[in-house]
This record gives sequence, structure tokens and C-alpha cells, in this order.
Amino acid sequence: MRNNWNGREGQQHLPGRRTFGGFLALLLFLSAATSQLHAQWIDDPAVDARILKGIESIYSIEFEKADAEFTEVIRLQPDHPAGYFFQAMTQWWRILSDFEDESQDERFLAMLENVVEVCERRLRKNRNDVAALFFKGGAVGFRGRLRVNRGKWLAAANDGVTALSAIRKANELEPNNSDVLLGMGIYNYYAKLVPEQYPILKPVMLFLPAGDKQKGLEQLEHAAQEARYAKVEAMYFLLQTYFSYEKNFTKSLELASTLRSLYPGNPVFHRMYGRCFVSLGNWGEVRRVFGEVEERFRTGNAGYNTHDGREAHYYLGRYHFVSGDLTGALQDFYRCDELSRKIDKNGASGFMSMTNLTIGMIYDLQGRRSSAQAQYQKVLMMKEYNRTHTDARHFLKTPYKR
Repeated sequence: MRNNWNGREGQQHLPGRRTFGGFLALLLFLSAATSQLHAQWIDDPAVDARILKGIESIYSIEFEKADAEFTEVIRLQPDHPAGYFFQAMTQWWRILSDFEDESQDERFLAMLENVVEVCERRLRKNRNDVAALFFKGGAVGFRGRLRVNRGKWLAAANDGVTALSAIRKANELEPNNSDVLLGMGIYNYYAKLVPEQYPILKPVMLFLPAGDKQKGLEQLEHAAQEARYAKVEAMYFLLQTYFSYEKNFTKSLELASTLRSLYPGNPVFHRMYGRCFVSLGNWGEVRRVFGEVEERFRTGNAGYNTHDGREAHYYLGRYHFVSGDLTGALQDFYRCDELSRKIDKNGASGFMSMTNLTIGMIYDLQGRRSSAQAQYQKVLMMKEYNRTHTDARHFLKTPYKR
């Protein structure tokens, strides 16, 4: 059985699902929102310090602290878009914590619209206001990113075109900033990748500059090493790129380890760290890392929710399965299935499908053929993920064996 499916983040939040609007969104978020601070568009050191502190709080999943910092930034500089933009980014990370819950979307979209309005007021006074151009692009780009993840492809592509226009103009006005390399690197890499993986978007890409994957990676690496404000996002985006597309899991592990050390309370970085060990086949570390995730979920650690618990039980189940502990595997897979049924309101997720398939395989290994066949039939009633239907049909005819 082939199993390279890596869960919720892999399905919905990594670059492959962002596509055109999504990679532009991160391009704009990182190269716009952060690099312009480096360009001293925030002329008050105290305000600058608050923004940096707020950004740290976002990654540390301390949203109330982040909100407090950005609220004060807005109070001190109500005509500058930075505070409004970073408030929206705090809301974005709230959405990431439970992406299937769309109840937070409208507030996020309203916050982005407010950023655009603040930027437009500045641009009416000065069409070459670089900060306004970048933050406007960032807001529009993030709107596109959300639309991608909600399946609104055309609207997301239109947002991407609008956002790119703003950021290119801003880059022409402020070209000498190392943090900008993050945005340029994201664009160069994904402008080449996206039309290869999503042919439907080729007509849109014809109107945009050609990409260059190698150049994009070099720019991202430079930003991860040299950027002042965008360093963490550069590392995270590199991690996702190396993991999902370059399949360089050793490099992915290095980046994930660094992010895990910097932000030990961030469940996104925590889970990515564990997935790297899954891809490298280091099951001892898989057990250790996802054991930590499961404990934090079970004990109610801030930021760790049902999605994190489900993923932890899935990979712990895989660990026991690979190790030959079928009883232990079933305990974790039963729990994963239980959590999936609480989460999957609009149809079975990949976790549920893969879990039920593997339960059937375990039943076969235990000689419980009728129970195994019932599991395979159940899988065929779910959406297919990573060959689950193909494998279920095969095992219905021929019992699974090691």
C-alpha cells in the first residue's frame, strides 16, 4: 500500500493548494508587510518594536497579545496600513487553527477590505506611496489565498493579478531591500510551478512574467538567512516548498527543526516537524514528536485542537502498524476515526479514508476477513485519497498481507 498522504496541511495549506492566488498572497504578505518596515516606513522606533513583538506573538499562537500590540499600533498611527494588516494576519492564523470552520472568514475579509481602504486613501494623495502599494497588494493577495482554499478559483486568480500589479510597482520604487527577495523568490518559483501543475491557469500566467524555480529557491534561501522581518516566513515557505515539491526531506527537517526550536508552542511547525520524520521513515521520531502533539491536545495546550489530535493519532497509528503492534495501531486509528467524525462535516477527509482503509488491512492481518471487507466497502463510500479506492477494491478481492 502506498501512503504518502500527509494530512490537513498537506491537503489545504501547502503551496500546492494555494495555487495562483495563494502563492501571490504569501508573496505579498511577506515581501510587503515585513520588508517595508525595514525600509523605515515606520518612522517611530516604538511602533516598529510593537509590530515586531506582535509578529512574534502570532507565531507563538498568542493571538490576544498580538491583537493588543497591533491595536496600539493603529492608535499611534491610524493612517498607516501596517497595524490593520497585521491584525488581519492574526485573524488568518486563527483560521489556520481550524480551517474547516468558515465562520471566521467574513471577519477576515472585512479586515482585509479595511486595509485596502486605508491604502487607497494614501494612494489618492500619492500614487507612488510604496507602503500603501505593498500593503494593498498583501491584503488583496491574502483574499485570493482564502478564495483558493475555498475553491473560488477565478476570483482568486483575479485577486492575484491585481496584487501582482501593486507589488511590481512597489518593487520598482524600492528595489534595494533584501527582504523583498522573499516575495520575488516565491513568485519566481511558483510562477514556473503553477502552470505545470494546474494547466487551467496557463492562460492567466501568459500575462505575467516567466518564473525560474532555481532562481526562486536561491532568493528564498537568501531571505531566510538575511531578511530582518521576513526570516521566519521565508524559512516556513522554504520548508513547505522543499517538502511538497522538491522532496528534499533532509532540508525540510533542518528548517522544521529550526522553526520548532524558535516557536515550541506553534502546532503548525510542530506537525510539520513530525511529517518530515514520516517522509524520512524515522518511525521512532514519529512516535516521539506526534506523541508530544497528542499529549498537548489531550491536556488542552493553547493552540492544539481536534485537528492536531486527529493527525497525531493517525501517525501514531502508522507507527504501531509499521512496528507490528496491531492492537496499539487499532487504538490510535479508532481514536483518529472518532475525531474525524467530529470534524468532517462535509464528507470524509483523507484522514478518515486512510484510517478506515488501514483498519481493514489490520483486520485482514488478524484473520477477521468479514470485518475487513466491511471496512473496504466503507472506504468506497468515501472520497478517494491517495489510491484508497484502488486499494480497497484490490483488498476486497485479495486479503491484505504484509
